[in-house]
Amino acid sequence: MPQPVRGDDAVPTLAEVARHAGVSTATASRVINRSARVSTEVTARVERAVRELAYVRLRAPGTRETGVVAVVVFTDPLHYHSDAFPARLLAGLRRSLPGAERELAVFTVPRRSRRTPLVRYLCGGHVDGVLLVGPWGDTALARLLHAARVPVVSLGRPPEPGSVAFVDADNLAGARDAVQWLYASGRRSVATIAGPPDTAAGADRLAGYHQTVAAMAAARPAVAYGDFSGASGEHAMQRLLDQRPDVNAVFAASDLMAAGALRALRRRGLRVPEDVALVGFDDSPLAARCRPGLTTVRQPVEELGSRAMDLLLRGPARGDSVVLPTRLVVRASG
Repeated sequence: MPQPVRGDDAVPTLAEVARHAGVSTATASRVINRSARVSTEVTARVERAVRELAYVRLRAPGTRETGVVAVVVFTDPLHYHSDAFPARLLAGLRRSLPGAERELAVFTVPRRSRRTPLVRYLCGGHVDGVLLVGPWGDTALARLLHAARVPVVSLGRPPEPGSVAFVDADNLAGARDAVQWLYASGRRSVATIAGPPDTAAGADRLAGYHQTVAAMAAARPAVAYGDFSGASGEHAMQRLLDQRPDVNAVFAASDLMAAGALRALRRRGLRVPEDVALVGFDDSPLAARCRPGLTTVRQPVEELGSRAMDLLLRGPARGDSVVLPTRLVVRASG
């Protein structure tokens, strides 16, 4: 059954869901509320109609506050615990809640998981607002939250402009600064280990690299991809060295990937920065612990969290955005 065309602000009703599924309104209500047993086939039709119409039960006007803000982090749980970014972000979020009777409820969600229980919880009147962190993919969740009148802010540029308010670092300018620094130091064969191109941060940092390389005479781009993790940076560095043994500088789109690249370079007997200069992105605590210390682009993670919480509690409009500047931090690696 084709999905009907709706206006951006149109909110589907239970009757429309029932019509779309070919059942009575009472049956649709029983499926949605789980108030009585319904056949598997009918349940599947109603749930499909709910997804296709982006139906949610609206919070009643004047519903009292819950005191809870949901932080939904789209990442593999293992990556969540190995990366310092979420902890720094949560510190920034809490900075905007001094003395407030609010709690943060943190959910880690693999990017391609089914989100039906999560959507039901977030739209069911259990939270006062939602912060989306990381590559959350399509805009279906944001649309459902808007329809349920739940305030939502994205940490990071959303996949569709204007779909949700957001707070982000200037990833494009930060990447340009990193690559320009490498060229200014005399390096001419500058490669990049890019993040996933279907994420805003990955795409923007890669675009900054390409813009800078394109402005340099006779420069040739060299790109290998990772997923922001250390292991992926190590594997990407190995591929770059196999394909372009003349590479003498690398911009990695995260500090974790830069640390992985450092391991691969050492295994090949290459010195940093004498043979290959290396620059990361984030200025995580890992950057200062690396030997040599990692030159990197600092993004103000704690301030990102603080500004996002301020925007959420103020009541964001979809077009609202805050983009914070980055800064190059020079250490010994390049």
